[in-house]
Amino acid sequence: MNAPLDLERLLPQIDHRHLDALEEEAIYILREVAGGFERPALLFSGGKDSCVVLRLAEKAFKQRQANGAYAGRLPFALLHVDTGHNFPEVIDFRDALVKASGDALIVAHLDESIRRGTVRLGHALESRNPHQSVALLEAIEQHRFDCLIGGARRDEEKARAKERIFSHRDHFGQWQPKEQRPELWSLFNTRLRPGEHFRAFPISNWTELDVWLYIARESIALPKLYYSHPRQVLRRKGLLVPLTAVTPPRPGEAVETARVRFRTVGDMTCTCPVESAAASATEVVAETLTATLSERGATRMDDRTSDASMERRKKEGYF
Repeated sequence: MNAPLDLERLLPQIDHRHLDALEEEAIYILREVAGGFERPALLFSGGKDSCVVLRLAEKAFKQRQANGAYAGRLPFALLHVDTGHNFPEVIDFRDALVKASGDALIVAHLDESIRRGTVRLGHALESRNPHQSVALLEAIEQHRFDCLIGGARRDEEKARAKERIFSHRDHFGQWQPKEQRPELWSLFNTRLRPGEHFRAFPISNWTELDVWLYIARESIALPKLYYSHPRQVLRRKGLLVPLTAVTPPRPGEAVETARVRFRTVGDMTCTCPVESAAASATEVVAETLTATLSERGATRMDDRTSDASMERRKKEGYF
C-alpha cells in the first residue's frame, strides 16, 4: 500500500498558470465553431471532460452573474448518445444540470436504433459502447448537424493522439487518419461538402491532470461516481468490474465491496472503477500525479481488445 500523499506540501507546488492558456485556446476554438458552422452541437454525457467543455462554453457565450452562475443560453444544443446501459447516477446528474442551465438537450437513444434494426446485438448483455456510432450518425442525419464538439483529449489513447482539433468526417461519418487537414498557426479549414461534418475538440491539448486541476479551480460539479464511494465489484482480468444488472458475476467470481471511484464514465458493461480514497477534486489531483496509465487504459475493457480498437471505432464514426 502506497504511503498517503502530503497534499498540503505537494499541491502548492503545482503551477496553475498554464490553465489560463488552455482555457483561452479552448474558448477560441468554441467561438470558431459557433462562427464557422450553421448547426453545431456539444456532445454531453455528464462525464468530467464534457462537464469541463460545458463550463468553457458557458464562459465563451454566457454572462457570469455575481453569484458565480452563468446566465443565457448556448448557441447550440447539447447532444447525448444514451446506450441504455449508462449509470443511473450520471443520467440523473445530466438531467438536473440541463434543467438548471436551461440549455437544449437532444438525446439519441441506442434502444431506438435497436428497434429500427440498424443495430443488432449478439446477446442481451453485449457491450453497447461500440454501437454508439450508429445512433450518433443517425442523430447527425436527423438534426443536420455539421459540427459536433467533443471532450476527447490526445493523452487518452493512441488513436486520439492522431486527431486534429477540427477533425473532418466524410459523408459516411468516417474518420480517415491520413486525410486530416493541417492546422498551422491556429488556422482551421472548415470547408465541407454536402453530407460531411466535423468533430471539434477544444480540450485536445489538455491532460487528465489539467482537467482535474480545472475542475478543482472552477468548482465544477460532477456525478458522485467520480469520487470515492463503497461499491460492490468483481475482480476480472486485472480490472474491477462494477456489479450491475448488465454485469452480473460469472461462475466462480466472488462479489466484494471496495472503496472506488471512476476515472471515466460510460457504458456500464465496459467501464471499470479504480480503488481510491479520493473524496474531492483536490485529492483526485494528488492521485492523478502518481498515475502511470491514462483513464481509458486503466478502466475501459473495450480498449483492451487490441491496440487498434479505438482507431477502428473512430473510422466507423465513433466520438
